[in-house]
Amino acid sequence: MKKQLKGTIQLTLTALIWGVAFVAQSVGMDHVGPFTFTCLRFILGALFLIPFIYFNKGDKTIRDGLIRNNTIKGGILCGIFLVSATLFQQYGIIYSSVGKAGFITSLYIIIVPFLSVFLHKRIGLNEWISALIAVAGFYIMSISGHTGIGKGDILLLICAFLFSMQIMTIDSFIDHVDPVAMSCVQFIVSFVIAGAGMFILERPSVDDMIAAAAPILYAGIMSSGVGYTLQMIGQKNLNPTPASLLMSLESVFSAVAGYLILKQVLSTREMIGCILVFAGVILAQIKTKKE
Repeated sequence: MKKQLKGTIQLTLTALIWGVAFVAQSVGMDHVGPFTFTCLRFILGALFLIPFIYFNKGDKTIRDGLIRNNTIKGGILCGIFLVSATLFQQYGIIYSSVGKAGFITSLYIIIVPFLSVFLHKRIGLNEWISALIAVAGFYIMSISGHTGIGKGDILLLICAFLFSMQIMTIDSFIDHVDPVAMSCVQFIVSFVIAGAGMFILERPSVDDMIAAAAPILYAGIMSSGVGYTLQMIGQKNLNPTPASLLMSLESVFSAVAGYLILKQVLSTREMIGCILVFAGVILAQIKTKKE
């Protein structure tokens, strides 16, 4: 019970940190491009974690060769999915509100069970129903008059798919790795990939980086360094179902943060869509007696 309570607190804090991070990502891109913002946030996240890894170097898990190899392998795979998801999210936020971006991103909770089919896991009836509800909500929330689903919404949907891949990768490795070290490895991989894109596509100035310093620091230290590490530790302390539900609260926190900080208000149509998406997300976590 103590372990579950600890995991619940950790993942609730994670959701809160991530929800507010949508504001930082939106504000930061007033000054720098998506690749630059992503590159800087992840190098900050890695630097933030290095001292923790150093002081834990005597831990038996870090000295264990198999644990170390799994940590590196898992970190590389997580890093590839993480940076890809984050970049799609950064571009998506350009064309969407903070609150709507948070709810569309939370669709990863619906996607994960369906990807689990490839791991020979059965999809329950409630998961099929929840998917239909969430898709309906996504459509209602995202449709723009007669022009169809917006560009930002498609980018954010791809982001949700990629985040689901990152979550499944963590679940595959988490029992055989050092979570803090693996988190650091994924940040370094993300930094390298985003850094290459930054130099090739954006060429930012130092003045632009200084102007975006506050949101970059929040995204780097809090969202990346603290948030993603709490995610890994929290997933280790909880089963996937309650863990996913708690992380999905980032959608609620993002809408609240967007309203309080950026004064972004969702329209009635967008609000109805968000409610349906969140209902689908919650339903996906409910296991029937038969299951």
